[in-house]
Amino acid sequence: MARSGYGSSLEELAAKIVACRKCPRLVRYREEVARTKRRAFRDEEYWGKPVPGYGDPRAKLLIVGLAPASHGANRTGRMFTGDGPAGAGDTLMRTLHRLGLANIPYSRSRDDRLVLRGTYLTAVVRCAPPGNRPTRGEIAHCLPYLVWELALLRGVRAILALGRVAFSGCLGALEASGVEVSRPRPKFAHGAVYSLGEYTLVASYHPSRQNTQTGRLREEDFLAVVATATELAGLGTIRNGN
Repeated sequence: MARSGYGSSLEELAAKIVACRKCPRLVRYREEVARTKRRAFRDEEYWGKPVPGYGDPRAKLLIVGLAPASHGANRTGRMFTGDGPAGAGDTLMRTLHRLGLANIPYSRSRDDRLVLRGTYLTAVVRCAPPGNRPTRGEIAHCLPYLVWELALLRGVRAILALGRVAFSGCLGALEASGVEVSRPRPKFAHGAVYSLGEYTLVASYHPSRQNTQTGRLREEDFLAVVATATELAGLGTIRNGN
């Protein structure tokens, strides 16, 4: 594996990701956000670098988002962490906690003692993009990192893609990994399930504020999709309350 240039372990891959400067626009933006900060976090030191994946190295379920939030993971340095009680990170963590896949129902900082069971969190793009909109070229630059995560996370059987861009990125990563993707190409739809080689790809709306606060994605509907992915991954669920 080491011949790939991305390392033979998740730790080596993480170091490669953190040091990445492939996309000048994203480098400028993430570092500018880290310098100027948001008023609520003005006393904190922002991460301001690409964000590697996080979770159980023996994961059976891989959850893939779009990119770090400017004042969330770009601040904290951990995927789906720090964007507040109404943010995607806490929505996701409440859901994982209810399914017995997370030991706490929130994700606030790298020292909050969060532990994931059988689950690994990552994203198609590793730097916070302006307006949460990466370009096609930026996605292409980041895609090899997702390909290599799939190679290192050998136990993964189900992939949950959060949003249309993540879904497209997952298809690209699977193809680059040698998985045959059927024609016509799978289409994104909330709750759609596709069998692709040794993996099952599950699609969901992203649990962003835009989707949850407008009612496009109710938390119970999100729970149902994550539960489906969990079952397809072969992970037994432990319900932790409502």
